[in-house]
Amino acid sequence: MTTETTAPTAGLPADPDAPAVRSLFLAGPFIQLLDPATGEMPDEARAPFDLLIKHFEAQGISVHNAHRREAWGAELMSPEQCTGLDQEEIRKAEVFVALPGSPPSPGTHVEVGWASAFDKPIVLLLERGREYTFLVQGLHTVATVEYVLYTDIAAALPAVDGAVRRAVARHREAGRRE
Repeated sequence: MTTETTAPTAGLPADPDAPAVRSLFLAGPFIQLLDPATGEMPDEARAPFDLLIKHFEAQGISVHNAHRREAWGAELMSPEQCTGLDQEEIRKAEVFVALPGSPPSPGTHVEVGWASAFDKPIVLLLERGREYTFLVQGLHTVATVEYVLYTDIAAALPAVDGAVRRAVARHREAGRRE
């Protein structure tokens, strides 16, 4: 269960004393994970999101997540409702964290694009052994991005925390807007 982070860090060490993060947007595949019979996310698909939400909230971070907002598929919003809401929540969040999906999640990729366009620090959680699009792999060349490669998301939580701290610190160091 090896975990590692990659991407340029501009020489900034993981700093546990870095300014606190108050809010984040957690993105990832949704519609493609719904069980056709129930219309809801099965427990195994829901687990990584639930784990990350609880982990961040235990640190006092406000987490916006469409999966939870829409009751894991039981209360899906219309495209007209969720699109503007997600875009606004990404705009307001201090940091954007995503599991891009493999195969790629089109909705998540749109959200990654919004986060980049809004100049948000970004943390991408990439499952080891999966294929990711070139634009996900190269996003760090145009945005403040930290990548966390993981095998087990629970074991990767310390690396995720470090990546969030580094992304936010690099972003603030560069004098970028939030």
